[in-house]
Amino acid sequence: MAKVKAFKGLRPPVEIAASLASRPYDVLNSSEARLEAKGNEVSLLRVTKAEIDLPEGIDEHSQEVYDKVVENFNMFKDKGWLVQDDEPKLYIYAQTMDGRTQYGIVGCTHIDDYFNNHIKKHELTRKAKEDDRMIHVNITNANVEPVFFAYPANIEIDKIVFDIVNNDKPIYDFIAKEDGFGHTFWVINDQSKIKRIEEIFEKDIPTLYVADGHHRTAAAARVGSERKAANPNHTGNEEYNYFMAVIFPDNQLKIIDYNRVVKDLNELTQEDFLAQLEKSFTIEKMGTKIYEPSKLHEFSMYIDKNWYKLTAKQGTYNDNDPIGVLDVTILSDLVLDQILDINDLRTSDRIDFIGGIRGLGELERRVDNGEMKVAFALYAVSMQQLINIADSGNIMPPKTTWFEPKLRSGLVIHALD
Repeated sequence: MAKVKAFKGLRPPVEIAASLASRPYDVLNSSEARLEAKGNEVSLLRVTKAEIDLPEGIDEHSQEVYDKVVENFNMFKDKGWLVQDDEPKLYIYAQTMDGRTQYGIVGCTHIDDYFNNHIKKHELTRKAKEDDRMIHVNITNANVEPVFFAYPANIEIDKIVFDIVNNDKPIYDFIAKEDGFGHTFWVINDQSKIKRIEEIFEKDIPTLYVADGHHRTAAAARVGSERKAANPNHTGNEEYNYFMAVIFPDNQLKIIDYNRVVKDLNELTQEDFLAQLEKSFTIEKMGTKIYEPSKLHEFSMYIDKNWYKLTAKQGTYNDNDPIGVLDVTILSDLVLDQILDINDLRTSDRIDFIGGIRGLGELERRVDNGEMKVAFALYAVSMQQLINIADSGNIMPPKTTWFEPKLRSGLVIHALD
């Protein structure tokens, strides 16, 4: 069963919480982070992307940047911009987007659950990114940013959460100016409710699923494992055995589409390319108005100022296979690989990926400006498909899931001491 426990969170005072909270480190490049934090001395980007306080062009993985991380993190604590709770708490973090709200429990999960597969993943990670986040955890001695988990929805946890949400005043409640999404945060002070939530996870929740933050999860687990190995008096209860997560019930989460744009047609004419597509897809020309896929195994394609509907033909996919049923698999196998000769999505410089939060108009823009030749929009993966893949021990193809809203970093931080 999954272990979730309370912790003494480092949190900002109410009056600066909205200014301090930032988008995750990996959704902004250095230039974007500089612009977003400009004029805001309390932005947590100064800790998560500390290169913004150093000359432009500096290597974000340099020792100078890591030293700046430590300097800024200590400054945030010294100035009272981050203050630690007196006793262990659990927290509730609600996000609202397009009229839909999801409510997550903020707690600490155990590294053993990651290594024993009680925390299940669906993506591969890259060692270089893991190493960078490990350094960040070690030098700050904290999980500065949470990871994003899902759990099988539980009626009793729902009841506890909604009782708090409906009766207690949130400690933070703001709309982020960068994305217009609502972020609301409650501290659970009732120790009986904290204990009961911990009990339910340990007794009734068999599995947690990594939704977003695979690299941060892997890095936190590796840090804990290394500290365990270095401690001859290790008990398993030390704070380094735990890392911070926001854990949402699976029935409240929605995955949005993750689309593809390709630079060329692999030396094919447009006519030849369409002819190749017809072997595996039924093709309908939809005109110049944006067309969005409406169901599984239906794709939208934009090329030469026109949208097309592509419907995968029977026999080109396997709905009984958790990987074969995915539209990213169908597109990768039948189009990107067989026709366009793009074999490795992780390394090819002929393809790019666009999260659905940017809209299908972004696909049009990238093609119309000549940067790309063709764009493909996919029907979004479901939470059940993600769970099926994680439960079967499979790994999703690259760039399959896009969760939105993103968690804000800085509402609470987990110190490892």
